[in-house]
Amino acid sequence: MGAGGLGGASAVSLAVQGARVVVADIDEGALESVARGAKDEGAEVLTLLADVSTAEASRAVVEEAASLVGTPQVFLHAVGRNDRRPVLELADEDWESILTLNLSTAWWLGQEVGRRMVAAGTGRMVFVSSVSALLAHANHAPYAATKGGINQMMRVMAREWAPHGVSVNAVGPGYVETDLTRTYLARDGHREELESLVPAGRLGRPAEVADAVTFLLSERAGFITGQCVYIDGGRTLV
Repeated sequence: MGAGGLGGASAVSLAVQGARVVVADIDEGALESVARGAKDEGAEVLTLLADVSTAEASRAVVEEAASLVGTPQVFLHAVGRNDRRPVLELADEDWESILTLNLSTAWWLGQEVGRRMVAAGTGRMVFVSSVSALLAHANHAPYAATKGGINQMMRVMAREWAPHGVSVNAVGPGYVETDLTRTYLARDGHREELESLVPAGRLGRPAEVADAVTFLLSERAGFITGQCVYIDGGRTLV
């Protein structure tokens, strides 16, 4: 779910590995870009134009995706945004909108997909978390709260569903250059500032996150569950 930089790269990676992939997003242009990217790699990605901002809509998307490819065997939640402002400058609606998009959609979609995987007795799920789940970045309060919430929600899902053959994990990207972050990185020395915080001395690439997602959704990761894998060039070490 989600055709943005990390979600799109992961969708293409999974399709190249032979998975039947359905990507849902509210951005038609992003969906078209992912579909073209997969085609360029000799693969196919099916797309759904969808708004998952309510429980009913989220469950309907899962139903529609299942009608296209059958009971989901893998699931990725890559939906979210940030609002880089201090706590005291954020209004109630700012808090509520970020929690709905980043965390509630993870709950609604994950619960509905999990219901089907548990019934089938197999499945792999991955949620996109963040280093912000661990680090107290200024100007990230609602975003950090949602990512911390995703980590704990994922752990409980993993605990409950492991006996049913379903693994649930997360990936925690550090500073990754995507289409969504490129404008921010290009101004006011933000790129240099962030690179200075990463022991590896550079920003990450979407493909590096996609590689971890693809592994966690594969059969080779069958005994890994309840874990958040940080892909951060060592950012969480300092």
